[in-house]
Amino acid sequence: MDSTKRFSNRVEDYVKYRPHYPRQIISFLEEEYDLDNKKVIADIGAGTGISSIPFLETGYQVKAVEPNTEMLNKAIEVLGNFPEFTAVKGTAENTTLPENSVDAIIAGQAFHWFDREKCKTEFRRILKKDGLLVLIWNERLSETPFEREYDALILQHAIDYVKVDHRNIRDEDIALFFDPAPMQLNIFPNKQVFDYEGLKGRLMSSSYMPAKGDAGYDEMLEDLERLFQRYKENELIVINYATKLYSGVF
Repeated sequence: MDSTKRFSNRVEDYVKYRPHYPRQIISFLEEEYDLDNKKVIADIGAGTGISSIPFLETGYQVKAVEPNTEMLNKAIEVLGNFPEFTAVKGTAENTTLPENSVDAIIAGQAFHWFDREKCKTEFRRILKKDGLLVLIWNERLSETPFEREYDALILQHAIDYVKVDHRNIRDEDIALFFDPAPMQLNIFPNKQVFDYEGLKGRLMSSSYMPAKGDAGYDEMLEDLERLFQRYKENELIVINYATKLYSGVF
């Protein structure tokens, strides 16, 4: 499947149920790299705008670059009231942004979809001198009994999870992308708390899970409901994440 079209039928679940990013990442970037809200941010592979939100809320100008029409339209719907928000139809490999036009590039939950060689050239083209590159993932943990069984459920029912999992990209691969610039990794705690409908929506926001009408969809939801009933506390369940932030002057 074309990676730029994978989420076309997942937009509503994606915008409602995907985890956001801790606000501490803004404080960290401002303290570590002297980033401030006079700077222009390019959010590459912005999707529905989840990764743009903390920057927009802090007053940054954000150019949200996204190839998927449905996701970009949702970002415009959700974030269009921010005066510093600009939606851009483009890819990581061809953003359509002018040369030397942005102070920082961020990519939230997206870099693993990019052609690394081509986007490295494009990132260097659009970044100003000594521009900042920030790659972010909310990495779902599998430490509690529920989290381990939830991961097993995904492995059992997913279509191509193992193939497209962002964890296929190693830290060494990311360091090589930053090379010759140094890269640092910082990790921030994050979590989501769901009722059953929220947990279902979180599962369905992933492009590698069967969609409604697909083979295995009903069996997957039966297993999910049994899992929820077994581990719920006060009708809620918790999913923990490590928000991994790779950053460096690029």
